[in-house]
Amino acid sequence: MTATCNVVVLISGSGSNLQALIDSQAKGNPARIRAVISNRADAFGLIRAQSAGLPTAVLDHKAFEGRESFDAALIEVIDGYAPDLVILAGFMRILTSGFVRHYHGRLLNIHPSLLPKYKGLDTHRRALEAGDSEHGCSVHFVTEELDGGPVAIQAALAVSPGENIEVLTQRVHAAEHQIYPLAMRWFAEGRLRLAEQGAMLDGVTLPASGYQIRI
Repeated sequence: MTATCNVVVLISGSGSNLQALIDSQAKGNPARIRAVISNRADAFGLIRAQSAGLPTAVLDHKAFEGRESFDAALIEVIDGYAPDLVILAGFMRILTSGFVRHYHGRLLNIHPSLLPKYKGLDTHRRALEAGDSEHGCSVHFVTEELDGGPVAIQAALAVSPGENIEVLTQRVHAAEHQIYPLAMRWFAEGRLRLAEQGAMLDGVTLPASGYQIRI
């Protein structure tokens, strides 16, 4: 990885994970967020980005005829910032195969479950209804399989008896804010990468559950 790693972040909403990424850009961290792009003009994350002095752009998916045309236009905007890494931080769009292939190995997402459990939506409710004693979140490389790419980092936390969904959601969010900046930094430092055999950290292939952190 070069001395500086250019990062573009895609959002659709409040951007709490974006804020954690912004706050992690301390001296010695080679990751530099070059732009924040949203498909929604009212996304609060755009305010967060502007407050941090970051360039922003809005590309409304409803202005395009289909996913392919939207993703093609999105690629054009993203590539204008010459990114080494693209981060999905609450970007509520299912990406086309062409988009995913274009950023193969340099596209990260965070998912609120201990993948491969609970791909898709409503993960906290599903974990509670299943009576899971453990829940958490995962940072993974994005592949053409939805929420199915190799996991880089996973944060696991114990679920307390009787814990409600609001508390669990807040705890998982806090965990997300710890591991997403870590993944960005490791990638920027050249420590984290995607190889044919899966996610690798410091030259060692990670297990299917990624690098494990218990909170």
